[in-house]
Amino acid sequence: MTHSDDKEDALAEAYNRGLELEKAGDIAGAVTAYRTALALDPDDPGGIAVRVAALGESPVPETAPPAYVEMLFDQHADTFEMILVDQLHYDVPNLTRQRLDTLGFVHFARMLDLGCGTGLAAEALRDIVGEIIGIDISEAMVDIAEEKDVYNGLYSGELVGFLEDNDEAPFDLVTAADVLPYLGAVEPLFSGVAQMLRPGGVLAFSTEKLDERNTDLCYAVGRNQRFLHAETYLRAALDAAGFAVLSLDDINVRDEDKAPSPGHLVVAKKG
Repeated sequence: MTHSDDKEDALAEAYNRGLELEKAGDIAGAVTAYRTALALDPDDPGGIAVRVAALGESPVPETAPPAYVEMLFDQHADTFEMILVDQLHYDVPNLTRQRLDTLGFVHFARMLDLGCGTGLAAEALRDIVGEIIGIDISEAMVDIAEEKDVYNGLYSGELVGFLEDNDEAPFDLVTAADVLPYLGAVEPLFSGVAQMLRPGGVLAFSTEKLDERNTDLCYAVGRNQRFLHAETYLRAALDAAGFAVLSLDDINVRDEDKAPSPGHLVVAKKG
């Protein structure tokens, strides 16, 4: 057995021990085991840092580990739409279309679809956009989106890094449906989007809502291991990035565990 095999065995043992202790209600013991596993593999494809934060432990990471997000969506690409749309009643792309219609937007020349997934947002907006470019961290999701023939170009990669370094011409619409639940700190995203938008360009995105009544946190990880964001934090971060909020609506992002997931649908305009 190689050293690599020993490490993999130790990692699996620590992670499985954490799961057992968590199930048994020993949260402190579970966190210790999870942190042992995380030390063995800091890239964290299992999303341990997010899991620990969901248990109420500090620190809350600034983002879900890219390796975890990539693996998560690669694994579920083939059943993504069946689960998310048919079972969880996710409808953010269509809600985005309705809100843009209400705000009086009838046409966009170029759209950047961040976290494009299998292409749900592009399908909802295709008839009011001249050219659509999509990017997702999951190659498996991008492959499915490409088969739909609704994009003029597709990339696979991490979103913030793409915003910082790409050869694309400016856009007048950027969408980020179901992206922020995998990000904590939103400042890098909003700053990168501002660089990609023309003056007067529009950013439309969804979040899951952090209840601000009993906390002063900007964001936290919810029980379903997705990030929740405070409305005051979103507004401040948008303002700092040069955006004016056009609308911020309460929505149900999805139904999960027989309960709604309260969130926001935000449309903002670059100054």
